Order: sequence, then C-alpha cells, then structure tokens
Amino acid sequence: MPRTGRPRSFNRDEAVAAAMLLFWEHGFESTSLAQLRAAMGDISAASFYAAFESKEALFREAVDKYISTYGHVSETFRDTSLTSRAAMELGLRQTARVQTENSHPSGCLLVLSAVNCSPGQKHIIEMLAKERERVRGWLNDCIERAVANGELPDSTNISTLVTLFNTFLRGISTQARDGVPYEAIDAAITQLMSVWDALAAKTGRQENSTF
Repeated sequence: MPRTGRPRSFNRDEAVAAAMLLFWEHGFESTSLAQLRAAMGDISAASFYAAFESKEALFREAVDKYISTYGHVSETFRDTSLTSRAAMELGLRQTARVQTENSHPSGCLLVLSAVNCSPGQKHIIEMLAKERERVRGWLNDCIERAVANGELPDSTNISTLVTLFNTFLRGISTQARDGVPYEAIDAAITQLMSVWDALAAKTGRQENSTF
C-alpha cells in the first residue's frame, strides 16, 4: 500500500493571510523564508515547499488574497450603478481609509512590494505592474464613461486626467506609510475632485459630493 503524505499541520488560508501581511509590511525581497515559516506556525521547510513550491508562488497567492480582500475597494472605480464622479470619489476615499487603518500594514502591497524589489526580481516587478495597470484601466474606463454620458466635456484630455488620478491613487500608499492621517488625505481628495468639477462645469453638469 503506498504511503500517504503527512497531513499539513496548518490552515492554508490562514498561512497565506499571514504571508500576505509580511509581504505587505516588508516587501517581497526583504521577507525571508524563515519569517514566512514562523508566521505560518513554525512549519518545516519541507512542509513549506510541499504546500507552496516556492516563495514566488506563495507571493502570487498572497497578492491574489490582497486583491480579493483589502484591494477590493478598487472595484468601486468600475461601479456603473454610480455616476463616474461618484465612483471615482468613493474609490479614492475607500482606498485612503483602508490604507491608513491600524489593523494591518499601511499603504498598498502592490505599490510598496514593487518599490522594495531589486532589478534581479524583474518578474515580481512586472507582475505587480500588471496588477496596477489593471486598476489604471478601470480609471480610464470610468473617465471615458463620464465623457460619453456628458458628465465631462468632449474636450477632456482623458489620458492626462487618468494620469492625474492614478498618480494620486498610488501616492496614497506612500503618504499612508509615512504616517499621514486619513483626515489629511481625505481633505486632499476633496481638493482633487475640484479638478473634476471644474471640467464638469463646462457641461453644466456639476455633481455635489455625498461622501
């Protein structure tokens, strides 16, 4: 009778969640296997590789978990049940709230893990860039929808506006990691939305904030 593998002595979902928090705090490259194994319940190296194959594979799972949990606020930019302006503003405010909470590492895992990577980790850098580009695409779609439905004028430079909002969105991560409080970032979002309102004024369709 063939021998069966030794049962895992840890919960995989909890292990990935613990790894996600470590990667979020320290980045991919600065997080050691020893730290990961300890956070997962002091599992052995053999158990680690049997479960996850490699640090890179675990990081991919951790990124997926981040996107489906804390990073889920970015989905707001795609919410077509809201006006484009409301979706943009709510998405920014929710992002700021999540990234400044004290119950987990501050900032954004997708931003900070890339900053901490050396050129030798090009595949990690490219993976994170791809995820960030996906969200940039949602911002682009949100603004294109605003132009199409008359919230913003046809003369709007969509590319420039996307870059403006995306730059602010990614900058929230650094501000949060530097300890800038939510209230300060929230006030800055109000100022940023005045740029949208100035453009919308050209169409006569200004929208008052409800957030």
